[in-house]
Amino acid sequence: MIRDPEFWRRWEAQWQRTTPADPEANLRIFWTLLEMARAAGAWPPTDPLEGLEHDLALARRINADVQPPDPAR
Repeated sequence: MIRDPEFWRRWEAQWQRTTPADPEANLRIFWTLLEMARAAGAWPPTDPLEGLEHDLALARRINADVQPPDPAR
């Protein structure tokens, strides 16, 4: 539990400003997580389409109130 959320937000914003992006490290993390998922038997999924209807319904609800950008702006 974060005791001081405002301090955390300030710290996180400062960290993001001062830490350069590292695509190679991100790829290493991705491949490591993929290997762990395969070792745990969680990847690849037995049915890749399982839960798709739920995801689509959720996406429709989330995007229902999104207004298209105004080209005049």
